[in-house]
Amino acid sequence: MRDNSSASGPGQEALQLDVAALRADTPGCRQVIHFNNAGCGLPAAPVLDAMVGHLNLEARIGGYEASAARAAEVREFYTEIAALINTTPDNIAFAGSATHAYSNALSSIPFEADDVILTTRDDFVSNQIAFLSLRKRFGVRIVHAPDAPEGGVDVEAMAALMRTHNPRLVSATHVPTNSGLVSPVAEIGRYCRELDLLYLVDACQSVGQFVIDVEEIGCDFLTATCRKFLRGPRGSGFLYVSDRVLRAGHEPLFIDMHGARWTEPGGYEPVGTAARFEEWEFPYATVLGSAAATRYARKVGIEAIEQRTPALAARLRDRLAPIPGVRVLDRGPRLAALVTFGVEGWERQPFKEAMDARSINSALSLREFAQFDFGDKGVDWCLRLSPHYYNTEEEVDHVADAVADLAGQGRR
Repeated sequence: MRDNSSASGPGQEALQLDVAALRADTPGCRQVIHFNNAGCGLPAAPVLDAMVGHLNLEARIGGYEASAARAAEVREFYTEIAALINTTPDNIAFAGSATHAYSNALSSIPFEADDVILTTRDDFVSNQIAFLSLRKRFGVRIVHAPDAPEGGVDVEAMAALMRTHNPRLVSATHVPTNSGLVSPVAEIGRYCRELDLLYLVDACQSVGQFVIDVEEIGCDFLTATCRKFLRGPRGSGFLYVSDRVLRAGHEPLFIDMHGARWTEPGGYEPVGTAARFEEWEFPYATVLGSAAATRYARKVGIEAIEQRTPALAARLRDRLAPIPGVRVLDRGPRLAALVTFGVEGWERQPFKEAMDARSINSALSLREFAQFDFGDKGVDWCLRLSPHYYNTEEEVDHVADAVADLAGQGRR
């Protein structure tokens, strides 16, 4: 699927992908221009085969029996995810979504009144709501580190707040859902390790798009979905749990018979691995589809994906920026494959529907998803376009032309 033979410049190797083969593996490419990979990536044929095959097996021999027959393949979910993010299978828990994983991680922290959660202004909306819920219930304090002038968190200012507040938890979102910003999570992690602080990273939009190394990031928890840039099924995600968190005895608030053993009438013992963050019931077809998606991404090559996917987004930004009436909103020293922009003369839903009518998949982001960021930018909504490695340069140009045409209609 890739050819490492050519170079893009002095000292820099270009990892070339066989885009035609990748598109042939992706049935959706024949139907739409899919620029909503930050919502759900188009699954490749091996993902569909894995899921449909298991559902057929369940129908033939029974659900329990099918999961027993495929036990070895199910375990590959953990080995594949572990290899993807540089950890061991025992540090991985399957989750029904990234939010489910995030909530389980939060529930394992014994928050008390006046504990500080230190986070950024570029966090994911559901994480912020969870923090506010913890404030309502336990009286924790939420402190937001300021942004740097070029966009994204000011890491040195955040480090100063770590020293001042000694937070119970430090949290950062690697790539927020509402912009192309890439947050410096490894830099934040270095300060967390130096100060021995618990660190939670939301990698929902970066897994499958960038090389992720939990050792380099230095996080205690990392959460992600499989449906976005990893191109897995909906209803799937995972939680990484560090060894030190497991040794410290952190466990989810509502642990069940899968995550613990009922050792006596009045006591239980959690299992020693990240499985303590899972539940007994599994959507096995989904787990197998997620394993297939991870295997596929690793076969394509995450390093090659990391080169191509943001480059397609950069090309799109360059094409959109000069269009009259279009305002590209992404800011930061490093940008991911989420391209956000506003359009004069259009309401949000009609513009989205006009893109849909041209068979261009996109997504809307609203003020309520990003109160800080959209407040700073003075916008109530934007359209988000998110290409991936199987998209083409011709599709990028076609989408930019469509936006230009619609923007012209709005100005008229």
